[in-house]
Amino acid sequence: MRDPQITGYTPVLTEGVTPQEVIMVETRQVRCDGGGGTLGHPSIFMRIEHEQVTCPYCSRTWRLKDGAGDDHAH
Repeated sequence: MRDPQITGYTPVLTEGVTPQEVIMVETRQVRCDGGGGTLGHPSIFMRIEHEQVTCPYCSRTWRLKDGAGDDHAH
């Protein structure tokens, strides 16, 4: 199932199962590999369109810090 804005696959959060990890960042482009070295997942790059984006593999959420993200479309 895709999210309504078609920005990528949005995982269904399940309490007690889905990690609740939120990583605060200052740029709109983020990279996720699931952490854990070989136990992670393929590296993917995601773009934060509004305030946050959630990894479709591991459900980590990347959230912009207040006042961050003005990267002038880069």
